[in-house]
Amino acid sequence: MPKKNRDSKKSKKVSKHMSKDKYNKLIKKHKTKKLSKKDKKILDKELFKNYCSCIRKVKRSKNKKISKGRYGICMSSIYKKRNIDPPYNASRKC
Repeated sequence: MPKKNRDSKKSKKVSKHMSKDKYNKLIKKHKTKKLSKKDKKILDKELFKNYCSCIRKVKRSKNKKISKGRYGICMSSIYKKRNIDPPYNASRKC
């Protein structure tokens, strides 16, 4: 019997979000510029998860005007208002 070719796509496993207290502590540390490399990596992953979940929520919105502007809305609420640089092509990676 010939083997079947199975196309497997690697997808990022979306794990549970961290606690709100820890998340807020990391954002406060980022504002004071006292963030270690490990904490920065954790914060970046968490911000990206929040960004992708925001896009999915707004995409399901019934209001078409809001749905079309989902990338700008989520980008400003997650990254821009906190003065954090967003990752390159963040919306395409979701």
